[in-house]
Amino acid sequence: MRWLDGFGMRLYPHHMAIRILCLNGPNLNLLGKREPGVYGSTTLEDIALRLKDLAKTLEVEVEVVQTNHEGEMIDRLHRAPEHYQGVILNPGGYSHTSVALLDAVQAIPLPVIEVHISQVYRRESFRQNLLTARAAQGVIVGLGAVGYELALLALVDLLGGAASPADQPD
Repeated sequence: MRWLDGFGMRLYPHHMAIRILCLNGPNLNLLGKREPGVYGSTTLEDIALRLKDLAKTLEVEVEVVQTNHEGEMIDRLHRAPEHYQGVILNPGGYSHTSVALLDAVQAIPLPVIEVHISQVYRRESFRQNLLTARAAQGVIVGLGAVGYELALLALVDLLGGAASPADQPD
């Protein structure tokens, strides 16, 4: 057994079997350039590197994907159970509009954690309706790029890949 410094989580050797899909929707390829006052200066590539570093520490795998096409997001979600045990989802603007994406999240038997970089509840009223979040196991909103890392930690915990120190036998 070994410990993850800073998070106080116990890790078990079977983690390499856990694979997580991090699926990003439209315009997230422009992170770091698009509205840095809202989304920050961190790029999607930066987020991917941070996620992969954390995944390595947690002894899990993460694949980071971005698409601007709703149908491709739906197809990836449909195929996800064949390759992954959980999904980190940032649907971007589709979160507010896409019943089809909501249906795709509901259709898969995997835990999904939805992430929004900006604090949507301080923005325009249409952004405050998160359709896809209704099907998610959990939602992380407004914490910036670190929200992705928190989502990965939550998924690993949900999947039984990590236990808190309180779970350690005496």
